[in-house]
Amino acid sequence: MRNTCEKCNKKLQNSSVSYICIHECTFCDKCSENAMYICPNCGGELVKRPRGKEHSLSCSLSLS
Repeated sequence: MRNTCEKCNKKLQNSSVSYICIHECTFCDKCSENAMYICPNCGGELVKRPRGKEHSLSCSLSLS
């Protein structure tokens, strides 16, 4: 997965809310909203990008 938004070049952390399409075009939450959740590159649907291992590890520790 890409580490920056393809439109504004904002750095995306594993905990950042970002969106991705089937071709892995990646956008920050602000740029996705402006595109109305349609990928400007391929026309595919933008969906929330899964969070990285760093976030899921901290969640599983807090549930214990």
